[in-house]
Amino acid sequence: MTDAPAHVHEFDWPDRVVIGTVGPPGARTFYLQARAGAQIVSVALEKEQSALLAQKIDEILDQLRTVEGNRFSVPTSTPVELVDNDPLEAVQEQFRTGTIGIGWDPTTAQVIIEAHPLPADDDAPEEDSLDGIAEAESEMLRVKMPVGTARAFTQRTREIVDAGRPLCTLCGYPIDPDGHTCTLPEI
Repeated sequence: MTDAPAHVHEFDWPDRVVIGTVGPPGARTFYLQARAGAQIVSVALEKEQSALLAQKIDEILDQLRTVEGNRFSVPTSTPVELVDNDPLEAVQEQFRTGTIGIGWDPTTAQVIIEAHPLPADDDAPEEDSLDGIAEAESEMLRVKMPVGTARAFTQRTREIVDAGRPLCTLCGYPIDPDGHTCTLPEI
């Protein structure tokens, strides 16, 4: 059983929700950032978490389109008016994300993202403690976004993830800005 977080950063109808990066390719830090009015929350993610988040949201939206009698108008692509190519706003990292939950709220026709922080080393459950399974979290981020915004979010996220270092055509590994030593597999 997990204790409820002490503080939930909640964005029910955010003005903006995006994935963005800080730093040069090869040393980028990925952030999930949500803003409503003057409230801005940024949580750090791994590149792989960002890519998987976009993939899973697209899967939810695509699945909703196939539901017979679906009363929600789920776009197949990003509505032009929702494209957001602006950089992140002032980034102050709230926490580094450990687990991410994704859901659907049919009452508001919104995709829900819940980001939970990585547990601190001293919060890690002890192996021989039965009570150690319950892990207290100090905070979490919950963002709800309508389907059009969710499509725009996934498109931007894919573009951000793909904008990293180019891949070597021989070995498939990223090429560092200061050079690349290619190790071809033996034949």
